[in-house]
Amino acid sequence: MLVSRLHAAGDVRLHTEEPPAPAGADDRLVEVTSVGICGSDLHWFTEGAIGDAAVARPLVLGHEMAGVIRGGPDDGVRVAIDPAIPCEQCEPCREGDVNLCLNIVFAGHGSCDGGLRQFMAWPAHRLHRLPDSISDDEGALLEPLGVALHALDLAHMRMASTVAVVGCGPIGLLLIQLALRHGATRVVAAEPLPHRMAAAERFGAEHADESKAIADVVFEVSGSEAAVDTALRLAKPGARVILVGIPDGDRTSFSAAQARRKGLSLVLSRRMGEVYPRAIDLTARGLVDLKPLATDVFPLKDINAALTAAAARTGLKVLVHPHD
Repeated sequence: MLVSRLHAAGDVRLHTEEPPAPAGADDRLVEVTSVGICGSDLHWFTEGAIGDAAVARPLVLGHEMAGVIRGGPDDGVRVAIDPAIPCEQCEPCREGDVNLCLNIVFAGHGSCDGGLRQFMAWPAHRLHRLPDSISDDEGALLEPLGVALHALDLAHMRMASTVAVVGCGPIGLLLIQLALRHGATRVVAAEPLPHRMAAAERFGAEHADESKAIADVVFEVSGSEAAVDTALRLAKPGARVILVGIPDGDRTSFSAAQARRKGLSLVLSRRMGEVYPRAIDLTARGLVDLKPLATDVFPLKDINAALTAAAARTGLKVLVHPHD
């Protein structure tokens, strides 16, 4: 099978390898059909690291994934692949916070290979059956939708709130849709790239006046210090600010005086909990539209071009089809 491995920052190489064998009765061999490139993949690609984790061996990136089970009792079933395997034994897991698992195994991170390959073996209980109404590309986009859902849960948003979204990549655009579905009466968006701002407006957001503190809830989905500053300016006194973006260099700074004087609650969001069933239900019912997010598709053999396009941010979501 064809496999893409990151050897160091900017160094992605194609390899030919044997397909993996399922390790146990709960594992399934999955033919990977669609993989989204995430901002965290770009940290790996451009920095050779993310946060305090660095490339220790050639790593297969990719954690936004869909595929088809091949062989075994579920042969032919189309699935979305939850990239996280929590231990289910540590204290956060026992308390229901599986995204904070102390021993989590995550696709495309650390020592666990991700989805930018033609086949992968994965536990059956982390595979979610896709209805016929959801395409493989939409199945891959359920992962960023899950991240957006988790951030929305952290916001404790009330009906008739005003919401600000700072950074209108795919997760920001999904948060706009979710906030409006969740009862926000107004959503404003701040985004420096014109094509992404235009997408935010198509999904129902207004262009934010960044000098006005109008939002009850703010989602910061960029990771840049400028975006965090904008988020704090848009927040009303007493607002809740959810930091979803991952910063370059593992550092975030902001005006402490502004945050303190407004009495803001800053909440950091990490990945997602067990939200795939909700994400599938929202998509299948047409309550969230994933299709417009998929703007670029590349075959796996052009992975360097795909990563370069994603880093350039000329579109919205770059997808890779491993078998094209």
